[in-house]
Amino acid sequence: MEVGIKQRLKDRIMSEIDLSVEATDEDIGKIIDRCILEEARSGYLPLKEKVQLRTELFNSFRRLDVLTEYIEDDSITEIMVNGYNNIFLEKNGKLKPAGKNFESEEKLNSVVQQIVADCNRRINEASPIVDARLKDGSRVNMVLYPASLSGSVITIRKFPKEVMTLDKLVELEALDEKTSELLKLLVKAKYNIFISGGTGSGKTTFLNALSAFIPKDERIITIEDAAELQIKEIPNLIRLEARNANVEGTNEITVRDLIKTSLRMRPDRIIVGEVRDAAAIDMLQAMNTGHDGSLSTGHANSSKDMLSRLETMVLMGMDIPLGAVRMQIASALDIIIHLGRLRDKSRKVLEISEVKRVNMGEIELSKLYEFVEVGEVKKRVKGTLMKVNDLFNTDKLINAGLYDIYKEKCDGLQEIQT
Repeated sequence: MEVGIKQRLKDRIMSEIDLSVEATDEDIGKIIDRCILEEARSGYLPLKEKVQLRTELFNSFRRLDVLTEYIEDDSITEIMVNGYNNIFLEKNGKLKPAGKNFESEEKLNSVVQQIVADCNRRINEASPIVDARLKDGSRVNMVLYPASLSGSVITIRKFPKEVMTLDKLVELEALDEKTSELLKLLVKAKYNIFISGGTGSGKTTFLNALSAFIPKDERIITIEDAAELQIKEIPNLIRLEARNANVEGTNEITVRDLIKTSLRMRPDRIIVGEVRDAAAIDMLQAMNTGHDGSLSTGHANSSKDMLSRLETMVLMGMDIPLGAVRMQIASALDIIIHLGRLRDKSRKVLEISEVKRVNMGEIELSKLYEFVEVGEVKKRVKGTLMKVNDLFNTDKLINAGLYDIYKEKCDGLQEIQT
């Protein structure tokens, strides 16, 4: 393709767009097609280049410019824009340069403003950090100058278009059939479950998969900083999303505010997308006041570390003795599922633990399953979730009439499978 042809076409298309009226996608497409055909008359332009030019020009005027191609590519799981001329992609678990860039920092900033406008957020030099989402539900984090010295930074975490189920996760060897059956029963029996893990370990995906086993006749309320949960097939579902303060610094709606108001909305279960601050105390109190079966996620390196982080987050919002905090946590949480990303980039359930009680001032954790690595096959880590202990608190299973199924499918220790 001749150097400069795309820019020449862009300038011409811009001059032909009637800015006095709102042009539709169809209007823009017709102008682009006409300009490309006229350009082709002045010199040979292969059909493949015409199609590529049309796509890139339309994306530039109507969509997210070079990002559109990567967003539509299902094999790409993460897009990292480190300034207008430095883009990286995560594909098949590996990072690589994208090969394409924005024309300028101004064009990149225009895309940033388009993203925030589509989800009713704002970002500027006075408030240079924002979490948002794309129309397909993909998670977006954006940072502008002066917080970023590399120019505008966009990080897009894409979610698979195919709904990820527990059965699919079993196929991908994130967990095995036996632990999958256990988790299905725990969700149905209304155990309060917390999912922990590092960045990119698959917490949100796992939460979506677990939510498929919530009975369809329950009223569910989801609460998130930026709405990204994709809970399906629950008719009585309310989705709440936090809101940043406006330019005057007012009208902020926090996750804490949403948890408090959700308690007046007659929920059967509350699902908090991620707990990262003092909202932890409100989440725990909700779990302790009749909303069994609630779910949430948080960042941590292990189940034990997650308990420590929860303690810290609670103390951020309330000045109470540490012993009382631990009693709250032990009373609220039933199960912690810890996820991890191994050296081969695969995501797996590394540990399932039961939160039992406070013993000698410490929260007692009982490991139910623990991932044991047994080697590598074709550079893929192989292992099994070895059962360590049986479930101690079976009251909820009994009350839900699921105890016999649990005894049949999930009880008893197992050998390590190599």
